[in-house]
Amino acid sequence: MTSSILIADDEPLARRTLRTYLRELGRRDDIHEAADGCTAVELANREHPDLIFLDIMMPGATGLEVLEQLDYEAQVIFTTAHDQYAITAFELGALDYVLKPFGRQRLERAIERAKGASGDPAASLVTRAQETLQPTKALSRVFVRDGSRIVPISLASIERVQGADDYATIVTAAKDFLVSLRLTDLEQRLARANFLRIHRSHLITLEFLTAIEPCDAGRLQVVMKSGAVLVASRAGSKRLRELTL
Repeated sequence: MTSSILIADDEPLARRTLRTYLRELGRRDDIHEAADGCTAVELANREHPDLIFLDIMMPGATGLEVLEQLDYEAQVIFTTAHDQYAITAFELGALDYVLKPFGRQRLERAIERAKGASGDPAASLVTRAQETLQPTKALSRVFVRDGSRIVPISLASIERVQGADDYATIVTAAKDFLVSLRLTDLEQRLARANFLRIHRSHLITLEFLTAIEPCDAGRLQVVMKSGAVLVASRAGSKRLRELTL
């Protein structure tokens, strides 16, 4: 049985680039293209492609609206120029999130991830899309990749999050998870009553905080339950001092 791919993007250059890269990477799938959300829904439900490259912002229907109208479960890689949607892709548990303009190597990593996840029953993208995700809605859990699986992580299990460029490491007592997400994007969706940004690279969960100690002139450091010691920035130190008022 021949596998197939759907490229849903309103930018002709993006579709052409994806098709070219896919062929260069040796993919021999039937490739379908849609320039708007309505066509994407029609093609997807008719052809049932194994993998969908889905732009979030398209005329006719957004990427999330496309997901809501699918009659089957597809593997999805989001492709978009709008990095503020990274958190949406992250919560939905998409296979990957590729920010345009992307290169061949970045796409190759996404394709390899799709191969690794093939046949693995992931939590339903469509179901989560139908939960009416809102940009201002606080997360109740986060979905992370564990090997080829997508697994939910409760906020109560997160000790801290450490950011580095476009990635973040979510630290729990059981395991650390690396996600393709900026720390700032994640922070905006977490309940501020439970999490505190103490540094541009560190977001901590207050329930896991065991001590606040002086570090140097004007700065404090925190000790977490795991034993991790993190130095706060001057702005973060000010926030920590406000906790004791």
